[in-house]
Amino acid sequence: MRLLGPVSLVLTERRVAVVGANGSGKSTLARLLNGLVLPSSGRVLVDGLDTATDGPAVRRRVGFLLTDPGAQVVLPTPLEDVALSLRRHRLTAAARDARAREILARFGLADRADTPVHALSGGQRQLLALAGVLAVEPELLVCDEPTTLLDLRWRRHVDGLLASLPQRVVVVTHDLEAASRADRVLVVDEGRVVFDGAAAEGVAYYRDVVCAAPLPGEGGGVPGARTGP
Repeated sequence: MRLLGPVSLVLTERRVAVVGANGSGKSTLARLLNGLVLPSSGRVLVDGLDTATDGPAVRRRVGFLLTDPGAQVVLPTPLEDVALSLRRHRLTAAARDARAREILARFGLADRADTPVHALSGGQRQLLALAGVLAVEPELLVCDEPTTLLDLRWRRHVDGLLASLPQRVVVVTHDLEAASRADRVLVVDEGRVVFDGAAAEGVAYYRDVVCAAPLPGEGGGVPGARTGP
């Protein structure tokens, strides 16, 4: 995981995509947004809350979806796993069970509520992880390469679902088609945000400048950072 250099950003758009090569620092940037990584200098604020001093309050506002649902889904069945996410709501066991079933139905998993998690497809497991994160109704959702392990059909399904959410979403992705539909794109390279602007221009910059640069050890580098309009 590459460390980030100095970054100054204010993210207000409903959909923000972060693109960059493996090891560029984009996952570090994502983890700064909910306090999984703390800045060595400066501050990260979420709705005025400092991730370093108000961590629990920040994490109540910011949901985080990992690449691998196996690292996020911890109980044997979907029903049990979503019910676990609801524990902070102080519901009765019956009310928690009913609410968990409602959430699973929303994600098309109603008939898989009692199915062993290991018997679900990769796409279904990612939907379950997303259901668990959204069960607590965060205001912001940060997704770290949520479709990398999925086939094309499931990738499109999860991308469409993320696009339909009422929450603000920041998604780290290698899927440039999905990134092109965002309201804003950040391109991260070698620990720096080298582009910040409109989606179409950001995707083109990543393709034409970052991806065209020599690989490490071959010399050269990104000709220069750019900020979009």
